[in-house]
Amino acid sequence: SKEVERLLLKVQKPGRYVGGELNEVIKDKKDVDVRFAFCFPDTYEVGMSHLGMKILYGLFNKVPYIWCERVFAPWTDMEELMIEHKIPLYALESGDPISEFDFIGFTLQYELSFSNMLNMLRLGNIPIKSCDRKELKNIVCAGGPCACNPEPIADFVDLFFIGEGEEVDLEVIELYRKCRDEGKSKQEFLQLASHIEGVYVPSLYDVEYNEDGTIKSFTPNCDAPSVIHKRIMPEMDDVYYPENFVVPNIEIVHDRAVQEIFRGCIRGCRFCQAGFIYRPVREKSPEVIDEQCHNLCNNTGYDEVSLSSLSSSDYSQIVPLLERLTAWSKDEKVSISLPSLRVDGFTDEIMNKIKTVRKSGLTFAPEAGSQRMRDVINKNVEESELLKTCATAFEGGWTTVKLYFMIGLPTETYDDVADIANLGQKVVDTYYQCPNKPKGKSVRVTVSASCFVPKPFTPFQWEPQDTRDEFANKQQHVKESITTRKIQFNYHDASTSYLEAVFARGDRKLCKAMELACERGFHFDGWNDCFDLDKWLEIFEECGIDPAFYANRRRSFDEILPWD
Repeated sequence: SKEVERLLLKVQKPGRYVGGELNEVIKDKKDVDVRFAFCFPDTYEVGMSHLGMKILYGLFNKVPYIWCERVFAPWTDMEELMIEHKIPLYALESGDPISEFDFIGFTLQYELSFSNMLNMLRLGNIPIKSCDRKELKNIVCAGGPCACNPEPIADFVDLFFIGEGEEVDLEVIELYRKCRDEGKSKQEFLQLASHIEGVYVPSLYDVEYNEDGTIKSFTPNCDAPSVIHKRIMPEMDDVYYPENFVVPNIEIVHDRAVQEIFRGCIRGCRFCQAGFIYRPVREKSPEVIDEQCHNLCNNTGYDEVSLSSLSSSDYSQIVPLLERLTAWSKDEKVSISLPSLRVDGFTDEIMNKIKTVRKSGLTFAPEAGSQRMRDVINKNVEESELLKTCATAFEGGWTTVKLYFMIGLPTETYDDVADIANLGQKVVDTYYQCPNKPKGKSVRVTVSASCFVPKPFTPFQWEPQDTRDEFANKQQHVKESITTRKIQFNYHDASTSYLEAVFARGDRKLCKAMELACERGFHFDGWNDCFDLDKWLEIFEECGIDPAFYANRRRSFDEILPWD
């Protein structure tokens, strides 16, 4: 609209708010029966990098009667102007307010995006509570990894998709269309939807609590199922994959073609939620991957393809696949990147294949410094394997290595923490012991340590999180244990991880706090510019909530957990 155009000169990145990109889908409203606003509760640059959104955007728009459009959270400068000029949150393709859509769907990748989800509803002039939206329109739905414990936002979302969305989403959209044509109410639609496998309708369940605050019982109503089974796509070669992506007008976080090669993970790291909720492992064939990669590059103009999975070097046919891809990518000057490499999966063959076009830094995730801790978390990586892998890389011409660790893991001691620095030092030493290392260059090792957050559906879901003071002491201990300038140590304040732990294992009592946070304009909690733990602690106090009850408490094995 003209009004939006006038505001664009006053914001930092106007390209976030205009649409009109290559490969966006425009339909005639007369030909469309169901409109779906696909909302990503973060900035354009983050949302446009997300593979799940690209897949579902393409899939929905393939159906003639569905028009799926993209909506992103406006950054703070744009949000202020929209409120000041009474401009409601709108979709990029049509520019229509999200209140005109049948479905308002959110993908929840990160617990700290919950406040953005509610803020986006508020900016769209949509009542945030499910019970205040009476009609069969503006159905608020959500999926993604955080939907596996949806209880902290149960009061706001009409239905959750549990598991993979390619089939279940379309089944629910088709049911909605049928119910609307038959004049059914929203309540009737939700009751029918609850019988579709992979759909959870929180309003159909009553929760009772014990005096100590733990859950006493979950009672389904209206014939809703007592257990929700996640949906999975069994045959990856047959699953829809887009031939093109919307190509952004501005630089985004992952500005490249992304090709999914398999789902699930053969490892069983005990801290890793994705490794458990995306089981079982299902691979695409090298032929299908090769064809899809080539199509994407031809249709988008990207000169880099990232092979996406939880652990790319665990793909059973990785070398034949790389041979196929390099057969055309080298001539077409397209580089192939392999994120999520395993320490024990980096071989000479893989190294030589990914070196053919251009060399980027190498990243490995030992996760813990000592062998004892790696055994505790079931990270089956030996120190000798890591050092051998680094030696292979250094001889192949690499000089920068990033190592990812976690601190605060169950049973961790200060000796284990010091071993993070010691392992970094051993990698530095390995470089200087390499006879064929790059001449005249020094090594750069980056050690990054994140704070452990216990997650639902992992073997550590009953464990307490370290307190913020414990995290700070351990971070300081790593710092003091580093004795060389060749190692750079990165870490962040534990406050965000603390709030993440509260939401990750929270129950419906947190909904009250979420509602208050929305009223007070909380947003972008995952960003340091906006995050303020003290303000959240004030809200928890007002609501009579003890955040340590969710973050720092050990659960007993017979406790009913919010996601059970």
